[in-house]
Amino acid sequence: MKRVAITGGAGFIGSHLTELLLSRGYHVIIIDDLSTGKKENIANLIGKDNVRFIQGSIFDLHLLGQTFSGVDFVFHLAAICSVPRSIADPLSTNEVNITGTLNVLLAARDNNVKKVIFASSSSVYGDIPTLPKTEDMIPHPQSPYALTKLVGEYYCHIFQQIYDLPTICLRYFNVYGPRQSSDSPYAAVIPTFIARVSQDKPPIIYGDGEQTRDFTFVKDVIQANIIGAESDASGVFNIGRGENSTISDLAKTITRIIEKDLKSGYQPPRPGDIKHSLADISRARVFGYEPKYNLEEGLRETIRSFQREI
Repeated sequence: MKRVAITGGAGFIGSHLTELLLSRGYHVIIIDDLSTGKKENIANLIGKDNVRFIQGSIFDLHLLGQTFSGVDFVFHLAAICSVPRSIADPLSTNEVNITGTLNVLLAARDNNVKKVIFASSSSVYGDIPTLPKTEDMIPHPQSPYALTKLVGEYYCHIFQQIYDLPTICLRYFNVYGPRQSSDSPYAAVIPTFIARVSQDKPPIIYGDGEQTRDFTFVKDVIQANIIGAESDASGVFNIGRGENSTISDLAKTITRIIEKDLKSGYQPPRPGDIKHSLADISRARVFGYEPKYNLEEGLRETIRSFQREI
């Protein structure tokens, strides 16, 4: 039985990854300080023979060192994952996303972990106008959050080059799905739209609504993590759907699925937001990644989950 550790394993993506790994026979150690993760996300998993939950911080290098002993793979998902929050509080974002990542890499190196899988972000591309985004483009981050993710990628590269620690960096493109928080001022667009429309409130769009995103269902993302870990691949890879949609169309699709008759409201664009995003996923396809969910399918599953919760 392979042993893995997941930082941020009680979070939105981490809890889904934990479930899939357990179903495949892995022994999983979850590390989460519950600052944004939720115990209820993993409540049905705790107590099983092949899972262990540790409430702890990636700032605790000693804890990480003990936890990673005998671990094959480390999935590093713990982070402050919000462009607006990073603009409001760049110091905390820097500490968690850079110092925390360095601690994870140090503990992995010292325990001879076979591979670290780092959750990066498409935000590192910034406002590069060329579409689709390819991994060989020079990054141009437009927010503290994007910058911290780029630094994390560089640290992964350095640890592989200098310390012979295998790493793979997955640049997520606008992940969404069940369990994604809608009750934070920094919540992502899809859970925010679903929450508002479900309450008969119009979606609020920042900007003209013509900005595009490559929305990627969480079940595709966690498949990419496991395939990336088990493969020989290393370096940076885009993890998206390979198709993009406008925010205006997204709002219309969500209101149609929920069967509401609501018109979107508009507010000025937010600082740090990019105009267009679309992933070229041909490099990830080489190691076996292939998205299974189109936007309509993913939204319907997400909305069903949200409606069960309320």
